[in-house]
Amino acid sequence: MASSTVNVVRYTALLSGVVFGVAHRRTLQNEHNEQKKNHAVHEREHLITQAKEAWKKKQEGFKGGVITDPEDPRFDLEKLIAKWESESK
Repeated sequence: MASSTVNVVRYTALLSGVVFGVAHRRTLQNEHNEQKKNHAVHEREHLITQAKEAWKKKQEGFKGGVITDPEDPRFDLEKLIAKWESESK
């Protein structure tokens, strides 16, 4: 049979490994949570930037009193053609 000293060393090593595993897992989980948070913040910033660009593009369609966006329900092709004709003269 194994002596008591060998058993103490075995269980100490086992317990140390379990404690180290728990601590290491916490560290890895915290790093993962931080990366996830940073990714969400950057994604949100990117979406806000896209929305601002789309809004600016939409507002450009209202310049000169003529709506140039064909998707807009107030779009009038005759007014747009008249504007282009007056600009080309």
